[in-house]
Amino acid sequence: MTTTTRRATRARARPASRVKERGPAGSPDAGPGAAGARARRRSPRPHDDAPDTLRAFERIAKLPEGEERDRLCRDVTAAWLPMAERLARGYRGRGESAEDLSQVAALGLVKAVRGFDPGRGHAFESYAVPTIVGEIRRHFRDHLWGVHVPRRTQELRNRVRTARQRLAGPVDDRPPDEAALAEASGLSRQEVRQGLAALDSFRPLSLDAELNQTGDGHTLSDTCGAADPGFDRVLSRAAVRPTLRRLPERDQRVLYLRYFHEMTQAAIAERLGVSQMRVSRLLSRIERDLRERLAEVGVTG
Repeated sequence: MTTTTRRATRARARPASRVKERGPAGSPDAGPGAAGARARRRSPRPHDDAPDTLRAFERIAKLPEGEERDRLCRDVTAAWLPMAERLARGYRGRGESAEDLSQVAALGLVKAVRGFDPGRGHAFESYAVPTIVGEIRRHFRDHLWGVHVPRRTQELRNRVRTARQRLAGPVDDRPPDEAALAEASGLSRQEVRQGLAALDSFRPLSLDAELNQTGDGHTLSDTCGAADPGFDRVLSRAAVRPTLRRLPERDQRVLYLRYFHEMTQAAIAERLGVSQMRVSRLLSRIERDLRERLAEVGVTG
């Protein structure tokens, strides 16, 4: 038989072979659903840490709440735990310990096992991965920020970080500029700057942190200014001004000469044509009344 004849014979035999694989109508192997199930059984799993627990989940779905159901859930959770740890390893180096990340991922796995419904026809892994990753991200969002950061800023941080990792080249070590990050992330430059500022802001920097590596002892606190007493003086004057304006004109004049012109009581007495004792009594009364009125509005000193 020639080569051409053999090829023609195989070509004619292919359709019959495919029909035979489908099976006759009404048989267990009939229909595309059965063919898809066979394909899933034959296809390799995407990861080695994805065990076959479909029958266990089917049993869990039929069992009522109780000791046997809890035991099966624990067994399934233990079987899938390597996958949870693999997902947790992808978030290392972001300010959280590996042990805490593993615990958070395990918690997400427990929730996934409890909430999975095998009757929906989806693989457990496709349900568990988003659940575990969502639990890890929620942990970062709720527990690792030293100060409250708006959700929008956190989203900008994640988009900028993803764009920077995508643009990082193996040859050029220079980080991408704002224009490149904006184009890659679909953000404006202002949003990119906001995301960059939040990249390393999970925890606030300590005031005792050294500014450089020279060991000279200069810390961040050395750059902070001290409290200016002039601010308190301005606040006190603003609080006193309305009270002073309500004083009689003579009392205002006595205070003005004494504290603004720094005149002595004798000089004030000569200016007003009264005795020094009279000026002394006036000042004592005015100062006493002022303290009482200022205390009523919460100003002391």
